[in-house]
Amino acid sequence: MALPSGTKLGAYEVKGPLGAGGMGEVYRARDPRLGRDVAIKVLPDHLSGDPSALDRFEREAKVLAALSHPNILTIFDVGSENRISFVVMELLPGETLSSRIAQHRPDWSEAVRLGIEIADGLSVAHSRGIIHRDLKPENIFLTRGGHIKILDFGLAGWSDDLNTAEAEFGPTAGLATAAGVVLGTVPYMSPEQLKGLRADARSDIFALGCVLQETITGKNPFVRATRAETVSAILTEAAPSLTQFDTAIPTELDQAVKRCLNKEPDQRFQSVRDLAFHLHQILNTVSSPRPTTQATRLAQHFTGRTAQAATAAFVVFLFLLALAHWVSTKRSPVIRPQFRSVAVLPLQNYSGDSQQEYFVDGMTDSVIADLGKIKDMRVISRTSVMPYKTSKKSMREIGSELHADAVIEGSVMRSADRVRITVQLIDAARDEHLWSESYERELKNVFELQAQVAQAIAQQVQTVVTPEEQKRFAAKHAIDPAVYELYLKGRHIMERGGLEDVQKAIDYFEAGLAKDPDNALLYTGLADAYIDKMMDVHESPAEATAKARAAVEKALQLDDSLAEAHTSLGMIKLSYDWDWAGAEHELKRAMELNPSYPLAQVMYGEYLTMVGRHEEALPYFEKAHRLDPLFGSSYRGEGYACFMAHKYDDAIVQYQKALELEPDPIYYFGLVLARAENGDSSTAISEAERATKLDATPLLLTSLASAYARAGRRADANRVLKRLEAMWDRQGAAPAWHTARTPYVCPYEVAGVYAQLGDKDRAFDWLNKAYRNRSCLYWLRGDPRFTSLHSDPRFQDLLAKINFPG
Repeated sequence: MALPSGTKLGAYEVKGPLGAGGMGEVYRARDPRLGRDVAIKVLPDHLSGDPSALDRFEREAKVLAALSHPNILTIFDVGSENRISFVVMELLPGETLSSRIAQHRPDWSEAVRLGIEIADGLSVAHSRGIIHRDLKPENIFLTRGGHIKILDFGLAGWSDDLNTAEAEFGPTAGLATAAGVVLGTVPYMSPEQLKGLRADARSDIFALGCVLQETITGKNPFVRATRAETVSAILTEAAPSLTQFDTAIPTELDQAVKRCLNKEPDQRFQSVRDLAFHLHQILNTVSSPRPTTQATRLAQHFTGRTAQAATAAFVVFLFLLALAHWVSTKRSPVIRPQFRSVAVLPLQNYSGDSQQEYFVDGMTDSVIADLGKIKDMRVISRTSVMPYKTSKKSMREIGSELHADAVIEGSVMRSADRVRITVQLIDAARDEHLWSESYERELKNVFELQAQVAQAIAQQVQTVVTPEEQKRFAAKHAIDPAVYELYLKGRHIMERGGLEDVQKAIDYFEAGLAKDPDNALLYTGLADAYIDKMMDVHESPAEATAKARAAVEKALQLDDSLAEAHTSLGMIKLSYDWDWAGAEHELKRAMELNPSYPLAQVMYGEYLTMVGRHEEALPYFEKAHRLDPLFGSSYRGEGYACFMAHKYDDAIVQYQKALELEPDPIYYFGLVLARAENGDSSTAISEAERATKLDATPLLLTSLASAYARAGRRADANRVLKRLEAMWDRQGAAPAWHTARTPYVCPYEVAGVYAQLGDKDRAFDWLNKAYRNRSCLYWLRGDPRFTSLHSDPRFQDLLAKINFPG
């Protein structure tokens, strides 16, 4: 019985019917809590008492809940109301692929693009051990935006339960399926499914081959007059060639579809990622369909001498047209624009294994790093490009948002001990593909592969590569694949930024060094991990810096061309050694080696701020913003620079930008200090109180105490200070405090609160603690919290101890 408008199913109000099928009725409904329309699939009355139907209905909900991908229908909720079982899903405007084929069949290139999206969605399911088992045009939805959504996982099976049972056969391609019995629709079922053998991901590949052929030709390759004939065709007959349908279809596409439709699973593509990779290659290598021209079609209407004359005239016409084109191109050669800024989008994983994401992300990072070493090119950093990993935005939109003239996209396929990278160059402003190429090497020569790709890209964007840069590319050496994997895993997990993640990264780097004790990359990763622990106040500077210094010095001893290592050494000299000249030298060297490394730009800007050269610092922060618009640390750095220059409004703006990107405690810390110094104590206090309720780290507690102090709430400030002092005493009593994940209390920040309270003696007591612990004193000279101490001789003595220049 149809549900009338206004019916309530849980929190949802039915608005009207959308459609019905054998396994469910679908309604448009309203979710008043989130103010959005949704689709609700309801198990029909006649099936509500059927255990097998209910099992299939619940199976689909569980499968969809386990998957999350732009090309798979999203499930929001499940429920039961008055004995009505329902599933709440996203509401999709558009039509099924079967409807599109019937009304306006896509050309082959569009069919290939849709096939790639179907494969992308299936790959996520397959990576979770889920096989669809009923893929067909009716279960593929085409949104108004032209993108694919895979529907109806009601027959899906997990990898440990994929034996097929009896299928219901129907007379046509649009066969309906009986509830609880059907495990596929015959014209799209693989031979092994029809034989009752085990089905796996390759069975879905067979079905996708059928879908591709039907999308291109308008006809399923195996449908016959009866179900028995259809089954026989699937088991014994080859699919008709696509080129018989249209000679303009590339033979490569015909071969790919035939491979999908091979009777033997072992002879098909072994993963949908592999299939997607080949489809991408076809689109990249065949620029557009070869159309049957209007002149050719007209010529077919002529006979005898009329046809011969028409053909001869047409040949002469083509010759003259070609001659005119040749003359015009000689006079006005097409010149590809020289691109100054390039964004390398996250390479896609075509290895057929979701566990290889770390490896593919590492390839992206390496290509970005190699391109960043070219002085004549501005390369957008990885932080800004990674959010576009699953983006459906156009290249024009992406280029505009990243301020990139050109965009590089591509894929990585890893198979055993070999790696293939495919890249293509796109003019972002025109969204036009200009060039594509594939490169392949053994895994042990992956550095050489990355360098070759970077050089090829540089050549295509017409960037000048200096002899010194060319020499660095040529110096790439082989690496043990197992060691490289440990390095990539360490870098991958360290990007999460949490203390436990950083510690796991350290474990990976150390495991790699146990295999290869002379690997500069691993030492660089290890140094960065320890610096992260120190800079985020996870570990005492003395302990973290000693480990970082040993690692970075070893890295530079092995390879002096690593910009990352020079940056790390500059940070150590700046924050711990107070070696101002040495820090400036290392950071300048890092920027020279890799002008597109945003962290080096940020750290040099911070160095200039610390020594009082505020106006000189700002261009370096601005360059970091251009290189990596989503790099929160560049906004934090500029925020602190503005704070030190007493430009509190500007500081607040920068910290807010950082917080829009990531809710990092250190950004809240800076924002609270800026608000408090700007006289907005009430807002500073409310934000600090809210932040410390969520994460009562010492850093946030000191910002709360500082806000109280600036507001004149001495009792509240002292209450927080006592809490911080107790934490300091506990960490001092336990030499291995950091191993127990106890946050580090920075004595410099405690000193700042006492200075704001006017308690000079306690302020200097804590500043001396900071001096002994090498904690954060590099900000001392310009920090407005310590203005009240400037006239005290002890303040000048302290500045002299830490060797502030000038």
